[in-house]
Amino acid sequence: MDSRISARALAAALGGWRGSGSAYESLADGIRLLCLDNRLAPSTALPAERELASALSLSRTTVAAAYRSLRATGHIESLRGSGSVTLPLRRNDPGGHEGDGATIDLQQASPAAWPGLPAVIAEATQDAPALVARIGYDVVGDPRLRAAIARHYVERGMPTSPDQILVTTGAQSAIHLIASVLLSRADRVILETPTYPHAADAFRRVGARLVGVPVDSTTGWDLERAAQSFARALPSLAYLMPDFHNPTGRTMTAGEVSAFVAAAQATGTLLVLDETTAQLDIDRTSGPAWFPDDDRIIRVASLGKTVWGGLRVGWIRAAPDIVRRLASGRPVHDLGTPEIEQAIATRLVPRLDEIARQRGDVLRAGRDALVAALRSELPDWEVPEVFGGVSLWVGLGEPLSTPLVMNARARGLALSAGSRFAVEGGHDRRLRVPFTAPPATLERAVDVLRVAWDDVRDGRTSPVREDFATVI
Repeated sequence: MDSRISARALAAALGGWRGSGSAYESLADGIRLLCLDNRLAPSTALPAERELASALSLSRTTVAAAYRSLRATGHIESLRGSGSVTLPLRRNDPGGHEGDGATIDLQQASPAAWPGLPAVIAEATQDAPALVARIGYDVVGDPRLRAAIARHYVERGMPTSPDQILVTTGAQSAIHLIASVLLSRADRVILETPTYPHAADAFRRVGARLVGVPVDSTTGWDLERAAQSFARALPSLAYLMPDFHNPTGRTMTAGEVSAFVAAAQATGTLLVLDETTAQLDIDRTSGPAWFPDDDRIIRVASLGKTVWGGLRVGWIRAAPDIVRRLASGRPVHDLGTPEIEQAIATRLVPRLDEIARQRGDVLRAGRDALVAALRSELPDWEVPEVFGGVSLWVGLGEPLSTPLVMNARARGLALSAGSRFAVEGGHDRRLRVPFTAPPATLERAVDVLRVAWDDVRDGRTSPVREDFATVI
């Protein structure tokens, strides 16, 4: 086995696993979801039945029945002397079902590629002889791309020089680099909750201690909790998504920005602003969240949401000395961003405003179709009003997000439960529903959700349980 999870840690990860059906199947579904979301890696030893029963305040018989169900569906095996161990998933990647006409994957909140991208790729590849003349290993980035990104910030009213830019292989790579270079084990990191889960994973991986500050689609950031968290935790770093926050879609007000800046300045905290969704404006009436230009503010962005998820180019904007520190630590992770991708990005960055307008039209169609369908088919749900971004943070009214997601998966709809976006558990009354798919696909997804919700509310378990391995 490769790792072990304690009963306490598994109980925290499960969150609101209890559905209205049998306890043992609800527990089994909760563990299945952790496996499918890769929050429980293959070859992880699960707690002994008695330990997990104690942590969850259940009978050992209930946990034993849940483990039997997991063995029956091929999610775990039980070995004499080693207990129960998770197995590799016998399934294709979620993206592998895009063309089958049946499975709907709404786990990846990313729109289809910008229509002008193929022409830009063709133009960039014409310069192949010049590209391959370069050495190809560059941990800072192509000077032309760095200059283009710097001009992009200047046009936004933020004076920037190329030595403040480091090009990465996407925003996630940038977050991992920041975490590994700028943090030490046991450093405290403030994150919004809910938050982008892969960012939280990156900070956990370096041993940071995470402190959650609530954010809500309607009320925004909990500033009282934020002030208390900064003052008590004295965090080394705070990771925020101030524009079209993922998953709530909320944008910080000027007052919220000021509160976080003041708290960070008082504690000497680095502020990492994730701007990957910042340009996905549909129809907001107020301006973007505006943070002052400060040497302790680090900005992360990428082309993944605005242009195409398959174009793995991102960047960090920071003070030159921080850029030098990150570049020095980067070879441990990778040796630079591919040259061809950088050549493509160099042509795209000057066109980001044009691209963002097209994306806004696409996202508007998806958002409007999804909102209308949800309010028609599931009128008891809380459907927020959002003005940009990629998703709705829907309120279910009951802590049934995990069983709902499992039931929907069995019907060919892949979603992530609200607990996936939690820092320290919770959000089981919420469901992230992206509106990046075509309107007709989103309407089909709502039809599936309505049927799955009826099942979950009535206490019925997920259908065709034996096919979990093939529908994702």
